[in-house]
Amino acid sequence: MATRIISSVVGIFIGVSVLAFADTIVLPVALSLLSMLGVYELYRANDCIRFRVMTGISLVYAGSAPFACMIKDKPVDLLLTTAAVMGLFASYLPVHKKMSFEKMTYAVATPLLLSFSMVSIYKLHMLSERHGVVFILLSLCGAWIADSAAYFTGTFLGKHKLCPEISPKKTIEGFAGGVIFDGLFFVVFNLIYVSFFAKDCGVNYLSSFLLGIICAALGTVGDLSASLIKRQCNIKDFGKIMPGHGGFMDRFDSVLFVAPFMYAYLSVINIYV
Repeated sequence: MATRIISSVVGIFIGVSVLAFADTIVLPVALSLLSMLGVYELYRANDCIRFRVMTGISLVYAGSAPFACMIKDKPVDLLLTTAAVMGLFASYLPVHKKMSFEKMTYAVATPLLLSFSMVSIYKLHMLSERHGVVFILLSLCGAWIADSAAYFTGTFLGKHKLCPEISPKKTIEGFAGGVIFDGLFFVVFNLIYVSFFAKDCGVNYLSSFLLGIICAALGTVGDLSASLIKRQCNIKDFGKIMPGHGGFMDRFDSVLFVAPFMYAYLSVINIYV
């Protein structure tokens, strides 16, 4: 437990430091490193790491994607993604007898999903000069707060299993508690934010509540998806980079679907009026 707490404190310190310098090159560098780490962990889990050319292409793409999005006047990110997909398919041809088509699709989808999620976090920051960091915080909290609330609700009230074959400890009661608590958290967070830090702004509280609910549900989907991968690959954790927690993917699995949805949602609907 002590190791887990220390690891969490260190992780929070690093995260706060990155957000404090979000307006500099620090944010894309951090997202680049996290994206590459996630690709490496997922490739290793499914034994794709031994296909070196494919691994190299995926790591280069994952590391470059956040920087490509910094170029606003030209679609460099689209060019990079196109080149990466074509390169991955081309690298599959020489090893098609050693690598199944199912594993190849996994190897292609992995860098696309990781990069899409990390790039979405960067785009959330660029979405609003004033509220960008807050949008990132809401995305991360939208995934992690719901997970913690679901854990405690399930511990005390859980009776009915949600997906027993994938994650035996998750319950329907825990899921419901996480969803409701996340919606309320978004409302309270925004109430405090506009009361003390953005006094000239109003909040669409209904939209905030719905956003929190959806983020909690998507975070659960991401968590269950990662658990399913671990079960099918017969591993307990994706890595050991966070002592007491596991690997990067063990902590960020619930963020993978939340961040892109947050960016899409906030691009269309304003929660601050």
